[in-house]
Amino acid sequence: MFNKPAKGVVPAASWEEDSALFRRLVAEVPDYAIFLLDADGIVRTWNAGAERIKGYKADEIIGRHFSTFYPQEQVDSGWPQHELRVAGETGRFEDEGWRVRKDGTQFWANVIITRVLDDNGQLLGFSKITRDLTARRRHEELLRRSEERVRLLVESVVDYAIFMLDPDGHIASWNAGAQRTKGYTASEVIGKHFSIFYPPEVVAAGWPERELEIALEDGRCEDEGWRVRKDGTRFWASVVITPLHDETGQHLGYAKVTRDLTDRRRVSALEDEGRRVTTFLAMLGHELRNPLAPISNAVSIMQLERIESDRLRMCRDVITRQLGQMTRLVDDLLDVGRITAGKIHLERKPVEIGAVLAAAIEASEPEARSRGHTVTLERPGGQTWVSGDPARLQQVVGNLLSNAVKFTEPGGQIKVALRRNRAFAEIAVSDNGPGIPPWRLQDIFNLFVQGEQDLAHSQGGLGLGLSLVQQIVALHGGDVAAYSAGVGKGSEFVVRVPLVEAPAAALDAEHATLQSHTHSVLVVDDNRDAADTMAALLDGLGYRARTAYDAASALDAVRASRPDFAFLDIGLPDMDGRALAKAIRSEFGDAIALVALTGYGQEQDREKTLAAGFREHLTKPLGIDGLTAALDRLAAGEE
Repeated sequence: MFNKPAKGVVPAASWEEDSALFRRLVAEVPDYAIFLLDADGIVRTWNAGAERIKGYKADEIIGRHFSTFYPQEQVDSGWPQHELRVAGETGRFEDEGWRVRKDGTQFWANVIITRVLDDNGQLLGFSKITRDLTARRRHEELLRRSEERVRLLVESVVDYAIFMLDPDGHIASWNAGAQRTKGYTASEVIGKHFSIFYPPEVVAAGWPERELEIALEDGRCEDEGWRVRKDGTRFWASVVITPLHDETGQHLGYAKVTRDLTDRRRVSALEDEGRRVTTFLAMLGHELRNPLAPISNAVSIMQLERIESDRLRMCRDVITRQLGQMTRLVDDLLDVGRITAGKIHLERKPVEIGAVLAAAIEASEPEARSRGHTVTLERPGGQTWVSGDPARLQQVVGNLLSNAVKFTEPGGQIKVALRRNRAFAEIAVSDNGPGIPPWRLQDIFNLFVQGEQDLAHSQGGLGLGLSLVQQIVALHGGDVAAYSAGVGKGSEFVVRVPLVEAPAAALDAEHATLQSHTHSVLVVDDNRDAADTMAALLDGLGYRARTAYDAASALDAVRASRPDFAFLDIGLPDMDGRALAKAIRSEFGDAIALVALTGYGQEQDREKTLAAGFREHLTKPLGIDGLTAALDRLAAGEE
């Protein structure tokens, strides 16, 4: 394969010795695979480096085609033949790529194929040198991934504008935070001078160029001042400019980090303004109380007088309702002033929180009923005690209920749940209303913040209710949080107040109450007056009574509160009482005692109701004696 020099130039003995030495040198090189291929790509020689790198011994590979070292996809694409063709035409071919060892593992190789010709220029074959660069490639890949992670990190930061400048101050890179802060996309701003972010008067004074000079002189330039967004608006920015150099000290450009501090700059001014506003609200509340007092007295006198005119009675009732709304608003204003000034006083004592919830629900019932809402209560057995001001705690729950009633569309579902969670009593008020956008959850408890609404659909109020809830709960050593899965998915407010041990007198009273006043009753009647008066009568007898006005609402109420007894009107519009009874029994069995309340009192009517699963059949109108007797029988049946 090697040509001898012309006779007389180098002695033949010396040539043979040199050739043998050269062959031995090549054969023993350990770091390079050096071997010969014939014109068709068949392996003809093999050295120690080839065996070490590729794993084949000489007798295992000599005589085989060199495509053995290539991944199958490269063999299928004809790449090995392409390499020989290029080397044959140009004299040399160099490549980097994956190659395959004997054991099937792959390595990254640098390959050089050189054409070998005889004295007449005829192709004899090819020399092939392969070097294993897997370690170097792995290092390069790790470096590339590290650089990629840093690039992605910088590009994805949204709270800081991070970008590069060339040595003359032209923008060379752009991240998401820069776009968010300044308003430009990368294609709009890369290549422009960074002075476009400065107010004209600052540019005219030469400050952008001076910042770069300071950065080069001191190694860093930090500044705060007004900057300009794409839309022309200004923001207060904190800016840090750092010069960048390569390993030889050559200046490459600058890194510039900008943070929008407009909100922080406003904080101190807002705090001062907030103090002035709360002082004003307190003064306003006191001044409004003065005219409200005689108005209230005048309305009370009108209510004592008999008024013949329907129109005048209507006007009196409108004044009464609006006076109540005005009084609530003034109370909220005064409370905000007192709490902010630290002048609110809590009458703390042990409070059975279940009674507070019942009172708050009862107070909100007229407003909820006017909008067709269903309000349910879930509570654990026994009593739950906290230390606090019962009036203020009722105000907390009342504000949350009022908020739910106000913003939930008519016919909505509102649920109040009481839970014991370790050392806290948890009160959750949830609804199926419009929900709260995620960004609004951050400030929902701030003063004057209301739900999403426009002026055409305003629900009224000053946006004080939730702020008062948060502040009153904090005074009780608790906390409150708002949750929502998003717009249109309802919302939930959860209040936590520390639990306390029940007072001894309350334990005795609870035991006595358990004898006769622990039962809950659901009254179902499409005649609202009949249902409401029956519920009021049951409340007066010491029972926890709730109402529903159709079968669908009744099923929802049963599922939500699991009453002990259910009084069902037989003549319901959407499903008669017997069908409703069967639906309840199919789901809850005999756990709920059913009472038929109907105007039909014949024997066959009683048989039908008993067959449907009713335990009692009561005929309208029902006197208090008949009601208490039936309740006693139901209680006795449970025992």
